Amino acid sequence: MVDVEDRVGSLLELVHITKTYQGPEGGVSALDDVSIAIEEGDFAAVMGPSGSGKSTLLTILGAMNPPTSGKMYVDGIDVYGLSVERLADFRKRYLGFVFQQHQLIPYLTAAENVMLPLVICECDGSKRAMAERALERVGLAGMGGRLPNQLSGGEQGRVAIARAVVNEPVIVLADEPTGALDSQTGEEIMALFKQLNDDGHTIVMVTHNHENAAHAKRIVCLKDGRLPEAEEASPGAYCIK
Repeated sequence: MVDVEDRVGSLLELVHITKTYQGPEGGVSALDDVSIAIEEGDFAAVMGPSGSGKSTLLTILGAMNPPTSGKMYVDGIDVYGLSVERLADFRKRYLGFVFQQHQLIPYLTAAENVMLPLVICECDGSKRAMAERALERVGLAGMGGRLPNQLSGGEQGRVAIARAVVNEPVIVLADEPTGALDSQTGEEIMALFKQLNDDGHTIVMVTHNHENAAHAKRIVCLKDGRLPEAEEASPGAYCIK
């Protein structure tokens, strides 16, 4: 394993990250001295059993959950050293999110849901046009006027992905993006992630699904909040249990 501090110029770097939550019986360690480097254009799947720290890792990567100790750098930026205002600007510029249950607002149309990240965006041109282009990109051209309940599960997943990429973020973070879908639809969504990666987006995906992980270029395995000695496996391989 290459030490993260030796990998100069990585797009995303976690350096000796720990996260401890305080409970009534003392501190509970969710992550323990985790260091990872993600290169620009990478597609990394984060795997591990329940309670291994995957969700905590994803929230830290999403600039939503400050670590107890350690540093996170994106494009050379000390992310958790930013002010609240600059942190919001960072998320807007660098990050897109895809959630397991899609998190679409039911009374907004597909296009309106996709436009949500653009509310605070000082964008050139029409935000509606940007949303329609994002929908076309995920195979939903002409469907921007439909409400979520008028879409299939797979189509809702595509809307969620369009929302994540409408502002062309550098990094797309995905939390079990096919967890609510049948296997065939899930494969279609994973093919879409593969295309986004081919188009230049760096993707970090948390998943329990080994078939989904097979689409990634790297598999990062977490166990008990740590990276085991063999912290990476070849795509399609099984993580240490």
